[in-house]
Amino acid sequence: MKYLALALFSIFIVSCKQEKKQAPKEEAKQEKTLEVEVTAYPQELQEVFKAHGGLDTWKSMKSLTFDIPKPDARETHTINLHTREDKVVTPNHTIGFSNEKTWLLDENKDFKGDAVFYHNLMFYFYAMPFVLADDGIIYGETEPVVYEGKSYPGVKISYNPGVGASYKDLYFIHFDPDTKQMAWLGYSVSYRSGEVSNNYSWIHYNDWQTVNGLVLPKSISWHKAEEGVIKEVRNTVPFENVTVSKEAKPASFFAKPEAAVFVEGKVQE
Repeated sequence: MKYLALALFSIFIVSCKQEKKQAPKEEAKQEKTLEVEVTAYPQELQEVFKAHGGLDTWKSMKSLTFDIPKPDARETHTINLHTREDKVVTPNHTIGFSNEKTWLLDENKDFKGDAVFYHNLMFYFYAMPFVLADDGIIYGETEPVVYEGKSYPGVKISYNPGVGASYKDLYFIHFDPDTKQMAWLGYSVSYRSGEVSNNYSWIHYNDWQTVNGLVLPKSISWHKAEEGVIKEVRNTVPFENVTVSKEAKPASFFAKPEAAVFVEGKVQE
């Protein structure tokens, strides 16, 4: 803030005092608004949010960083939670998303995947269940899943047309009936075909860590499935060096470097 003139200094002080007096009202208004938002979700999902630290805590955070160690490299994922700008850094290439565009820095042609599909993929798996409070989601009923004799209730997640790159994807979040913490995520991906898929994958969420008041995954495990029955573990992805902050990264952090190129993926009709 720039001070205009010494003569206005006293007016500035009075204004500040007035703002301070009004602050409690503004905070109360924000809390009331948040309460209305929370109650807009299914009761089961409200309980899951609460078991993971609360939706209000999540919405107060502005950036998230985590590492995924891999045999050949370490990926560092950084996300601005409110704008959903993101960047994935590896020793050989970097993927970024800024101003609604995906870019790729890969001078040695190391990256063989689809950057548009991958840039925020692991963020969405990691940030469950909180990303299920995003706009454009349709909540529905689903049957419980059973694993090793225990039944896990759930909520069906689908998307309004035009939401994201693959709005025909389906998700099923299932939670522990005792702790209310998320336990399973079932999903079908329509990204490649543009059609609803009946081929479901299942991720087990049972390894947690608390970071800045939020209960977030320490690792997640994909399981094999046969005819809708969840089988043994297929692979596990660990998350390390997790930080969640109320400070956002500057836009310049996600901006496309001069040597990078914009990339496009398949867009659904």
